[in-house]
Amino acid sequence: MKAVLLPGERRVDIVERDVPVPGEDEVLVKTRASAICRSDMGLYTGTSAIVGGEAAGKGLIVPGHEPAGMIADVGPAVEGMAIGDRVAAYLPIGCGRCEYCRAGYMMLCTTWRCLGFDVDGGDADYFVVPAANALPLPDEMSFVAGAVMTDMVGSQYHTQKVLGVRGGRTIAVFGLGPMGAAAVLVAKGFGADVIAVDILPERLELARRLGADTTVNPAETDPVAAVRDATGGRGADVAVDCTGAPPAQNAALDSAAKRGAVAFVGESRATQINPSDQIIRKLLTVVGGWYFPLYEWNEITRFVLSRRVPVEQLVTHTFPLDDAENAFAMFDRRETEKAVFVWPDGA
Repeated sequence: MKAVLLPGERRVDIVERDVPVPGEDEVLVKTRASAICRSDMGLYTGTSAIVGGEAAGKGLIVPGHEPAGMIADVGPAVEGMAIGDRVAAYLPIGCGRCEYCRAGYMMLCTTWRCLGFDVDGGDADYFVVPAANALPLPDEMSFVAGAVMTDMVGSQYHTQKVLGVRGGRTIAVFGLGPMGAAAVLVAKGFGADVIAVDILPERLELARRLGADTTVNPAETDPVAAVRDATGGRGADVAVDCTGAPPAQNAALDSAAKRGAVAFVGESRATQINPSDQIIRKLLTVVGGWYFPLYEWNEITRFVLSRRVPVEQLVTHTFPLDDAENAFAMFDRRETEKAVFVWPDGA
């Protein structure tokens, strides 16, 4: 089979590998779609890996933590799954026994491993995951939709659900890359009014197409003032930062209404804030938004289907796996937003 490796320094190798054999409680999936994520860029450049152990970033692991496909084989202990089942992959692989795994939060397991960082991921013709990580994909959903739902849409659904996003409330989204675009789409699915903030006009245009009610370019106007103007001076009920950049994180805190809520979703190493004025004296709720619990997948698929959330509109480019070098280069140069590898029958 063909597989991608990222040895660093923006090099992409397409190699031939044996088709993996599923273990006792694993399934082999024939990949039909696999999305590129901004966190993959650390592997691509070789500068850092957002998650993963010692193997991550060494060019030894097949990337791709957002894949979907069809089960091609099952391990001897697997029950309730069969060859031909359509699935998406849940990226954190936990021990299955600790309190976090049992609660469905496998990414909080102290020994968790990440698909595409610690173990081979979906940028290959086949990949293997534990049966528990094979999420059933409804027939009404394409493999492309399933792939992008496993990270961006699922993460935003869980975060916004926790913060009570719903009709009659306003959410400000800072940063309209793939995660921010998903935030807009999910918030509209919940029925909220959306203020979308980004410095790139093409991203603001995408946000409008996805349903954003107001768009703000911080290069042209003060985003905090703009959010307040759009909310009658009150501020946003919920603000979500998807950039990880200190100015946007501070703007999210400043633009949130009193007794409002802020989610930090964009990865960040350090940020200077003023807790007294920005959080304490506003009685603000501040959370970290990172992935969704395993038990929520069926709820997420029902939400997308029942609310007719057009998740495929998040994808701006698709590529065959043979064009991986070009795909990663274009994504790195931000010439694409969400990009997905698609196999011939993967749409």
